[in-house]
Amino acid sequence: MNSIKYTCLILSIGLTIISCNKKENTQNNDFEVKHISHEEMKAATKLDIAVVNDIDPICGMNTKEHLGDTATYKGKVYGFCSTMCKEEFLKDPEKHIHE
Repeated sequence: MNSIKYTCLILSIGLTIISCNKKENTQNNDFEVKHISHEEMKAATKLDIAVVNDIDPICGMNTKEHLGDTATYKGKVYGFCSTMCKEEFLKDPEKHIHE
């Protein structure tokens, strides 16, 4: 009877050691992560639309390089670097038009 207890104890210790040393595979191989550069990110979000302004009237950024959103006001398409700037412009367009 003691030999069975001793054998079970040895097996339990062995399984515990093996279990603790086994590395868990946490990496999911179903997808691939691709890191892109800052320049690629800018190119992916830039709009290619003709606008009447070269400079964002809210923040002063160059719309040719940073066109992210547009708004049409009095038949003209104005460009903005972001939706936030566009929304600010639409609150009072006449205040921001410097023609």
